[in-house]
Amino acid sequence: MRLRHIPGCEQFVAESPSVVHDPMQYKGHWQEYFGNDHPVELEIGMGKGKFIRELSRRHPEINFLGLERYETVLMKAIKRKEQEELAEDASRKNLGFLCVDANLLPEIFAPGEVAKIYLNFSDPWPKTSHSQRRLTSPRFMKLYDQVLTKEGVVEFKTDNQGLFAWSLESIPESGWEIIYVTHDLHAQPEAAENVMTEYEEKFSGRGQKICKLIARR
Repeated sequence: MRLRHIPGCEQFVAESPSVVHDPMQYKGHWQEYFGNDHPVELEIGMGKGKFIRELSRRHPEINFLGLERYETVLMKAIKRKEQEELAEDASRKNLGFLCVDANLLPEIFAPGEVAKIYLNFSDPWPKTSHSQRRLTSPRFMKLYDQVLTKEGVVEFKTDNQGLFAWSLESIPESGWEIIYVTHDLHAQPEAAENVMTEYEEKFSGRGQKICKLIARR
C-alpha cells in the first residue's frame, strides 16, 4: 500500500497530546497514563480510527489504544478525534494513539496488560513469501500471547476471503482456539452491536460479505 505523504504530518503527530509518546515508559503502568485501572483494549492498524473512536465513545469504562504506524494516516485520525471532542465539548480521555510498529508490543505492554486486541481489515500481504507479515500469522499470534490477559481474545474482521481462510488454518496451528466464526457478519443477529470501520462501510455498501472470527488461547 502506497500512501500519499502529507507535508508536516510527522511534526503534527510528534506534537499531538492524543499520541502516547515514548509508550515504552508505560510498560506495566498503563493505569498511570489513563489515570484509572480500567481494562485496556488495543486496535492494531486502526487507519483513520473510526472503529476505535466509536468504541471509546460507547464504553467510557474501558481504555482504548489505537496503533497506526503511518503518520500520514494517524494525523487524519487525530484530527477527527479532535473534531468529535469539539462537537461533544468533552475530551475523550479513555482513548490514546500509538505511532509504532506492532512488532514492539512486548516492549510496550507487560504480560497480561491488554484485555482484547482488534484486527480490522488488515493488509492481506497476498504473496506467500510475505505470509509472516500478516497480523494473524503465527509470529504475531505469539506477540499477542505475550501481552494479553489470561482471558484475553483477538477479534479479526476482513472482507478478504483468502486471508480469512488462511487465518482459520493458521491461528489454530499457532495454539489458539477459534471460538466464533462467520463468513457474513452483517447477516448475524450480533451485527446490531457491530462497530464498523471506514473500510467496512465501503465494502459492505458494495454488497461484499464481511468475515469475522474471535480467537483465544
